[in-house]
Amino acid sequence: MNHDAYPDSLIREILKSVKTIALVGASANEARPSWIVTKYLLDRDYDVIPVNPGLAGQTLLGKTVYGSLKDIPRPVDMVEIFRNSEAAGPLTDEALGLDPLPKVIWMQLSVRNDEAAAKAEARGVTVIMNRCPKIEYGRLSGEIGWQGINSRILSAKKPVLAGKGFQKLTINRPGT
Repeated sequence: MNHDAYPDSLIREILKSVKTIALVGASANEARPSWIVTKYLLDRDYDVIPVNPGLAGQTLLGKTVYGSLKDIPRPVDMVEIFRNSEAAGPLTDEALGLDPLPKVIWMQLSVRNDEAAAKAEARGVTVIMNRCPKIEYGRLSGEIGWQGINSRILSAKKPVLAGKGFQKLTINRPGT
């Protein structure tokens, strides 16, 4: 796969099909991008499982934090890596040790490890690198346009009120 550019159709299909996301590198600090992404994905009805050995056993945004991927007691659809490119290699290996395998390994912005991606793809796992699911969801749903950013996506969809006075758009995931 060409990891320099991903078709919108691939990103959309991933974001529509995954439900359970193990977010490795989750932070309890509300100013950290991993906390913001965790909250955003939870607000979009994803089942986000925070993974951070320093916070294991605690709760983050109402979810139990696990120390490692292998400690998660249920299958995950996607592993999101919020660590550096070097750490992505061993984390991908850990993800490939899960049974069943995750469908997707997603490496956050500025995280790229081509060797790890090749290993995962050889096992049938889709890999996305140097992208943020929050940004991609916002771009593909049209939400990001509310901040004046050109998403290159045109839509006549009307925003829906999502509790507490906040509007949000969706990419129409089944079951949400």
